Amino acid sequence: MRRTVPPSAEIEDRIDQLLAVGVGESPRESLSELAKLGARLIIQRAVEDEFEAWLGRTRYERRPESQRGLRNYESGLRNGFRPRRVQTGEGELQIEIPQVREAAETFASKLFPRTPKLLRTEPLKALVIGAFVRGLSMRDVESLCEQAGLGKLSKSTASRMCEELKERFAAFKQRSLYEIRLVALFLDATFIAVRPSGPKEGVLVAWGFTEDGERVLLSVMLGMRESYEDWQTLGRDLIARGLAAPMLIVADGAPGLTKAIEHCWPASDRQRCAVHRARNLYAKLPERERERVKHAYWQALDDAINEQDAKQRLQALVEQLDKDGFAAAAKCLADDLDALVVHLRYPPRHRRRWRSTNLLERSLGEVKRRTKVMGRFPGEDSCLTLVWAVLDLLITHETNGIRFTELDRQRLNHARYHEPNHTILEEAAAA
Repeated sequence: MRRTVPPSAEIEDRIDQLLAVGVGESPRESLSELAKLGARLIIQRAVEDEFEAWLGRTRYERRPESQRGLRNYESGLRNGFRPRRVQTGEGELQIEIPQVREAAETFASKLFPRTPKLLRTEPLKALVIGAFVRGLSMRDVESLCEQAGLGKLSKSTASRMCEELKERFAAFKQRSLYEIRLVALFLDATFIAVRPSGPKEGVLVAWGFTEDGERVLLSVMLGMRESYEDWQTLGRDLIARGLAAPMLIVADGAPGLTKAIEHCWPASDRQRCAVHRARNLYAKLPERERERVKHAYWQALDDAINEQDAKQRLQALVEQLDKDGFAAAAKCLADDLDALVVHLRYPPRHRRRWRSTNLLERSLGEVKRRTKVMGRFPGEDSCLTLVWAVLDLLITHETNGIRFTELDRQRLNHARYHEPNHTILEEAAAA
């Protein structure tokens, strides 16, 4: 059967299918599969580019008139592909080698040695993570391919790869947000070695749940110190691109972040991350007391039927801590207590999602795991694009969204247009 598209295009389609399905319940396996497909694509593209340069024309370019009808010319005709198995540290990769007919000599790719050689996959993994998830310089591409044992990559292949990556990330940063309506916006940051030297820097991330229950990644931005100015810049960028004020914003209690939220979205509810607060609380207690307090803290939030009830339960825990001589822990829990229980004015089925930035933290943990392969980045563009693409795969392409029932929507409308109603009972909301 005649092949109408090059093998590299077929691999690209498989990658698109993987991204469309999402990472499911096994993000590491999905990312590993993406890395293997990407490694094949990088090698396949390099071979196809090498063949076009050897042949002297592109895939659909006709041969010169002067060569037609002649059999003894150097530039022959394409004659399909033959499979070649490439051994790697993670098993075989199949590459399709172009074949030629009516040529003075057969095509032999210089990317592969004639004697069998084990291809190193760690540099390829790093390259794939770059090729699909971060911006790379041409020097990065060439260096990593050489480390993998592929030899010199053509300038055209490296250049095309770099341009594609720049375009994808640029489109993400500039896309309009006017059509997005958020129920909840989650804000958090991670610190990464952004540059070849110097201290780690903050990378700010914003994502949320839409009114349709879909996950959406909104922004990945550098924030040197995670200060008020840094978060304000992120907020202003989202607003400038058309993002309407979310109903609820979930974030930790960093002073600069809190101030930026109040400045950019004064009408939105602010939920202080319950997990961050719990960590701060445990740190101020002796180890023998932590399990008891942990149980009481989460039970207060889990069993409460509304904000007022949760606040009373937590205030009782504050008083107990103070009575037991743990004044620092009591003060920690009492600080900003109102913001700790805001999630309880939202639909009960989703309250645990609204009360912490846990999902974002887990995703950022995957980012850090991936950056260990890279070491330090050559600059902020490379770093930000890696964070963006891993989070895009884990958040946007994750199929596990949420579903709002009609009762959920009624409660959301009530939260949007009315003051908190502490008389709504749990049994009424769950009816």
